[in-house]
Amino acid sequence: MERSVRGTDVSRHAPTMGLAMSDTAHSTLRSVTKTVRINCSPKSAFDFLADLANWPRWAVLNVLSTSPTTDPDWWDMVTPHGKARLRMRADECHGVLDHDFVDPLASWTVPARVIANAAGAEFIITFFQPPTFTDEFFDQQVKLVDIELVRLKELLESQAGRVA
Repeated sequence: MERSVRGTDVSRHAPTMGLAMSDTAHSTLRSVTKTVRINCSPKSAFDFLADLANWPRWAVLNVLSTSPTTDPDWWDMVTPHGKARLRMRADECHGVLDHDFVDPLASWTVPARVIANAAGAEFIITFFQPPTFTDEFFDQQVKLVDIELVRLKELLESQAGRVA
């Protein structure tokens, strides 16, 4: 059984970020959006990020390993917090790299995009604070992403330099 946020199965309610909301309740979660400019083609950035086998190469603080499962939509992952599952919902035409993440601490959907920026690419990723995370823990996790985005930029730009 998949883990859920507020009793809602992430796989069925991705557009609502996996949150159960009544018709009259309007609430939002704290969020942080990160962006990084990358001097490589948007297609190269998209292809690299859409391949979950690449994630341990750039998300070096949060993703220790990934491996495909018998379910073609989900990958197993090992994180510093234990085993987790990851599902990519990629749409190359629109640069969408939304992914669903399920680990021992929480479950959530992470919207992400690769867009063209002149001849290069921009990677944009938004994190919503899961209700089970304290502000302090969420802030610590977001700071780790800054390091990972620097690594992503270095990897993709070095690959682009080899191709050029």
